[in-house]
Amino acid sequence: MSTTDLTALAGLSGLDLMRWIQTERPTDIPSIGRLLGMRFDEVDHGRIVVSLDTRPDFANPLGTVHGGIAATLLDSAMGCAVHTTLPAGVGFTTLELKVNYIRAARTEGQTLTAEGTVIHSGRRTATAEGKVLDEQGKLIAHATTTCLIVGAGPEA
Repeated sequence: MSTTDLTALAGLSGLDLMRWIQTERPTDIPSIGRLLGMRFDEVDHGRIVVSLDTRPDFANPLGTVHGGIAATLLDSAMGCAVHTTLPAGVGFTTLELKVNYIRAARTEGQTLTAEGTVIHSGRRTATAEGKVLDEQGKLIAHATTTCLIVGAGPEA
């Protein structure tokens, strides 16, 4: 399947789409993952692991990785984990994201890994939790999310 065949991609379940992204690593579809250099390391039903390598462009004014990078990793990992539980034609959007920052990350090529796990996936909402770890397994940030399920039925 061509990465530009978005109609065919729309026909995939969330789990199949995430597995396709993991396998194909498309570079011709604009996305936050492409912008930040995210990799889909593990894709399972209700669980996603993504990683990226930090770079100087991620710096905040203090010279460490901006908190928005960790928040984006968490939102992506948790949201994609929710997506793996959804059938084709059903989507989601983040309703709420709560992030707790634990420690700063360096900007010099440090690998950050985020794991997102679904806690509940219902007809209208889903919840998930996530954490970001550095290369030594130290906790950088952790979070929870609530997602709105869209396209789930006739009244959606």
